[in-house]
Amino acid sequence: MATSSSAQLSKMVKKQYMDLPQGDNVQVMYIWIDGTGEGLRCKSRTLDSEPKCIEDLPEWNFDGSSTYQSEGSNSDMYLIPSAMFRDPFRKDPNKLVLCEVLKYNRKPAETNHRKTCNKVMEKVREQVPWFGMEQEYTLLGTDGHPFGWPSNGFPGPQGPYYCGVGADKAYGRDIVEAHYRACPYAGVQICGTNAEVMPAQWEFQVGPCEGISMGDHLWVARFILHRVCEDFGVVASLDPKPISGNWNGAGCHTNFSTKEMREEGGLKCIEESIEKLGKRHEYHIRAYDPKGGLDNARRLTGRHETSNIHEFSAGVANRGASIRIPRSVGQEKKGYFEDRRPSANCDPYAVTEALIRTCLLDEEGDEPVEY
Repeated sequence: MATSSSAQLSKMVKKQYMDLPQGDNVQVMYIWIDGTGEGLRCKSRTLDSEPKCIEDLPEWNFDGSSTYQSEGSNSDMYLIPSAMFRDPFRKDPNKLVLCEVLKYNRKPAETNHRKTCNKVMEKVREQVPWFGMEQEYTLLGTDGHPFGWPSNGFPGPQGPYYCGVGADKAYGRDIVEAHYRACPYAGVQICGTNAEVMPAQWEFQVGPCEGISMGDHLWVARFILHRVCEDFGVVASLDPKPISGNWNGAGCHTNFSTKEMREEGGLKCIEESIEKLGKRHEYHIRAYDPKGGLDNARRLTGRHETSNIHEFSAGVANRGASIRIPRSVGQEKKGYFEDRRPSANCDPYAVTEALIRTCLLDEEGDEPVEY
């Protein structure tokens, strides 16, 4: 299997430099979403002291013409620090900072969905919206071949790999464990992980997170995953259907609830929200992958534990439905529901914003309302 040349470099040699004292200086890595809507970029700067809050972090800029975000003749873009985390790679007191991107005129870049998501979340703050997102991904070699798969063939059919144990069932657990340890160190609200149905496919869950923090925590969890994979010399793909044929795709199932849904009798509110979602299916499909539904069309076929992209459905404990109500929720008459439509490469800001607009702000039609 092909791994990157960087992974072959001696980590022990690097360690002797990483162990050097850094004095009072702090290294801060600024992270942002590029013009593809799914790629992440980063660069670092030195601060004189440890930032204690987001206000302590200065704005910065970058060349947007090299990230698919501007033309070379007017390429400066602004980085606005939005969420701060501990750095699990350089360790304390160093930081990771997730940023919003603004254009030269201080308006949000086209792939900056955090700005409008935050506005929408503020409008429903009193309803205490909670989210939990299940991020599936596939480990690949640098040649695009699934990690651990035979070089000239396929592994055995799906069946033994989901939550599997053993060298012939779990491919790449070292990467998963490293990521699972790095996330809580950083302050990311990761709450679980498991091997998925297709070999070399894994999932981690982030949440429950309230409001805008869902998108912040999932994006930083993704960044950490990509950096961990970089150290191991492999690639984490969020493609919703990385291998064609009789293999499961990759989604980002999104669990959602409000204070009312979590209280006694909340099932009624859940059912009302599902009814609203059914009337706005096409709007949500467009919001649930960065290509307006084209990526998800390869995954949402009605097979491999998915619903059909052209049809809306809901059911209790039904993994072939658009919306699944967990069996425990059906029995207790309160809790949450799971939207199974978002793709693995979705923007969590766009997904959570769409859910709030439809379920809590009662928006209708194909276009979002401006606030």
